[in-house]
Order: sequence, then C-alpha cells, then structure tokens
Amino acid sequence: MATIAVFNQKGGVGKTTTALNLLAAIAQRGYRPSGIDLDPQGHLSGIFGVKATLADESVYSFFVRQRPLPDIACITKSGVVMVPSHLELAKLDALLGKGVNVVTRLRAALQAPDALPGPVVIDCSPLLNVLSLNAVFAADLVIIPVSADYLSLQSAGQVERALNALEPVFKRRLPRRYLLTRFDTRRRMGNVVLERMQELMRPDEIFTTRIREAVRLAESPAMGLDVFRHAPDSRGARDYAALCDELVRTGVLN
Repeated sequence: MATIAVFNQKGGVGKTTTALNLLAAIAQRGYRPSGIDLDPQGHLSGIFGVKATLADESVYSFFVRQRPLPDIACITKSGVVMVPSHLELAKLDALLGKGVNVVTRLRAALQAPDALPGPVVIDCSPLLNVLSLNAVFAADLVIIPVSADYLSLQSAGQVERALNALEPVFKRRLPRRYLLTRFDTRRRMGNVVLERMQELMRPDEIFTTRIREAVRLAESPAMGLDVFRHAPDSRGARDYAALCDELVRTGVLN
C-alpha cells in the first residue's frame, strides 16, 4: 500500500486539512488507512481525538526507543489508525541528528512485514528537519498543498528546490504533486496562482483536482471532525473524494 507525505514549509496552506480529509476519503472507499502525525503541534492527532499525554505514547517513542508503530497506534472514530504526535518531537534533531540511518528509520518500519495497515498518510512538520526527511524518504508520493496566494506559491518553489536537492541521494526524481487549495474561480488571485504553478511546475506534477474554498471544510477541524463526518454532502467532501479518486486513477492508491 502507498505511503503519502503531506508537506509544505509554509503554514496555513491546508497541510493538516489535506492529511485529515485524505485519510477520511480513503476510509470512505473501504480501506483502513493509517495516519502518522510528525508535526510536534499535533493538530492532526487532536482532530482525530488521539492525544498522547506522555511522549512515550506517541511517535516520539518510535524514534527514540524504537517502539513498533502498531504498538503506538489507535483506531479513531473515522476508521483511521492514528499514530499521534507530541511536543517532545521538536527535540529530535538535537537528539538524533540527520544520519542516513536516522532519516530512513520510518521507511524501514513501513516496509516491515508487521507495518501499519492500509495506505499511510503522514502529516509533516513545516520544517525540513529529521521528521520531514523521514516522511520524504518513506513516501511513494509527496503532496504539496499550495493555497491560492503568492506567499504560498513562493513556498512551493522552496519545496521544489529542497526536493530537487535530495535527488542525488535517491538517484531519481522524487515523486511529488502540487495541490491547489482554497481555490475560488471568482477571484483573480486563484487563477493567477494556478497559471504560475503551471509555468513553474511540471504539468503531470499538478493535481487536476482543486480544493475549493468552503465554509464547511474550514470549520470541520475546529469541531474535531473530518469533512465527511461534519458535512458529507458539502463541496469540501466532494473535492477530497475527487482527490482520492485521482490518486486511484493515477495508480498511487490501488
């Protein structure tokens, strides 16, 4: 099954929203997906209702104490298996460094026979650190959400350069796709950002699905719900279902 990392070095672009609702969309298709929260802020864990009180109850213990991921995971009400975050993750760079054995630890665990079930979606830290490097090295695809504004587009360019810089290590181009979020066809800015993305990125590395700006989508995380549980007939639910369908059509999910 596929491993997908959701990453951007800018906040407020829909990174956690995308991880949340992509996991829920996969579950809607009958899979039992797994989510891994590698952001020390733990927003994804909190929305799914999985809060690790102690660092040893979180993915921190996987990195520091080599605790198996299935031992840490919890099943959520959305049908998603969740490996929660903890604030102590912010100390991992100082504790572990960035050696090859460290940044490939998650990849090795996800390739093991007793790995987490189903497709895996990883919500990354907004920094290019040991956590996000683990996610990128483990991923079959990196999704980069880009909200419809210039600063987000600039950040996407930084991510593109960062992924390109890692290619000598992988000896191949890292699979990536850019996802336009908070898109509104009525606003000129959204169309300008889309045009610039099409100029700067490879066309086959931009999702045809757009995540449109929607009130129900924006308010669902505050209620501790994915958009399918909060508003199953909403525009946001349709858009994330379409994103999941596109991943199936293009062979990322099968």
